[in-house]
Amino acid sequence: MLIERMLPIARKRLTTMVESAPVIEAARLLHRGTDIVIVCDPVGRLSGVITKGDVVGQISHCCGASCTTGTIAVMIREVVTCHPRDTLDEIWALMRDRALKNIPVIDDERYPLGVLSANDALQELLKEVEDEDTLLKDYVMGIGYR
Repeated sequence: MLIERMLPIARKRLTTMVESAPVIEAARLLHRGTDIVIVCDPVGRLSGVITKGDVVGQISHCCGASCTTGTIAVMIREVVTCHPRDTLDEIWALMRDRALKNIPVIDDERYPLGVLSANDALQELLKEVEDEDTLLKDYVMGIGYR
């Protein structure tokens, strides 16, 4: 299965902000239930991500004016991403190996298309296995092959 089949779900998880926004804005977005915020450059391309851990790390030592730090100073710049034409199996392996809960889906120009969660990927992979198991059982039992 290609990641493009997961795009409807991934689009629902997409939350973006501009890199010039303050960290407090990222905190507000993360507080609404998202796990990761995609940080975009002025033209809308992915330039980094910010997570709850990044926000907590910044806020834990801020005081006064430093609480208005820009997202660009706190975000993760080295982002592992995937593309719609990648297979779910290979992206799941990547997420598992790197212990990623979420991975941004981007196009060839780095514009964000969505965020694939490990939970959604695993659910889809389990469905595939169950479907294959059912087909194999039907084949062995001769159901539907007369």
